[in-house]
Parts: sequence; structure tokens; C-alpha cells
Amino acid sequence: MTTALIIGDIQRGITSSYPFARQVVPPLTELLPRARTAGALIVFVHFAVRGNGADLPPGNALFRTFYEAGDAFHEGSAGTEIDLPVADEDVVVTKRRASAFAGTDLDLVLRAGGVDTLAIAGVATSAMVAATCYDAADRGYRVTVLRDGCADGDPAMHDFFMDSVFPSRGFEVVPCAGWRPAGEDMRPRSA
Repeated sequence: MTTALIIGDIQRGITSSYPFARQVVPPLTELLPRARTAGALIVFVHFAVRGNGADLPPGNALFRTFYEAGDAFHEGSAGTEIDLPVADEDVVVTKRRASAFAGTDLDLVLRAGGVDTLAIAGVATSAMVAATCYDAADRGYRVTVLRDGCADGDPAMHDFFMDSVFPSRGFEVVPCAGWRPAGEDMRPRSA
């Protein structure tokens, strides 16, 4: 059984523009070395649109807003750079929709690595996190959501998903400090 930690949309254009997004950086930064030591595959997913707008859905005001934000979300700009430490062995996936699976090679990477269990973190809880969790479950992955590794512009919405929606879908919800990759022991080893 292999586990992956999926972290979505923790990128400079989001963490610098949306204060709620910054609150997940410390718990995720602390979690990353423990997850790597335990052998979990780390996958960072960041959102970007093409500079020419070719990937914008017609008539979608939300995606038009992202496009018009310029460097915050344009592919190749500083705003789309991951705002967490990325190691050489980590995987970085670019997405153009809410779900980390929509139109990306994420499923291919996970299946190639024998991954069957996911821990999902990122922003926003009611958008990227929820969309990715639903897609993951539909593809047969076991899903855990990292409560303090996720945030939403509306704290009540975040709590609603964590306390009601995700558990009702069969997703485990745990804090970053309490997460353990399936079948793996992340307790610190004594010297």
C-alpha cells in the first residue's frame, strides 16, 4: 500500500493575495519532512492558465477573473510558483481547473507509483480540496483530508466541509500532526 500527499494551490499568487491561504503554510511545512521520511509520494499541484487564454472555459466569470489577475495565475509567472519547499523527488502537476485530476496526469503518476491512499491539503476547502477529494474517491483512492492543511476564505464553509461533508462521504479528517501514511509509522525514531 502506497500513500501520496497531495497539496494544492499553495502558490505565491494565492498565499500573497489571500490571507486565509497563508495559515496552512506552517503545518504543511512541518509535515513535509515527516511525510518524506515515511516514504509518502509528495505531489504539489498548482493552478495556472495559459497567457493567451486558450484554456479558459467560455462564459465562465470566475476563470476570467483568474486570467485577468495576470501574473498571479499565468503559466510560468512567479505567482504560480509553489510556496512550500519542493524536493527533487517530489512531483509538480499543473492544473487548469478546480480538481487536481481534471485534465492533468496526476492519476497516471499515482497509479505508476502504486498509490492507493491519498492525504489531501490545500486551498480552498470548498473548491480545490472538495473537487479533488470527490475525483479521488470516484477513481477508487482512499481519502484523508488534513484539516489544518486546508483553509477557505469562509471559515464556516471550511468547518462545514470538515465536520459534515467530508465525513459523510467516508473521508477521514485529521490534523497534519496526526496524519500517518497508511501502513507507515511516522513516529520519530530514537537515536
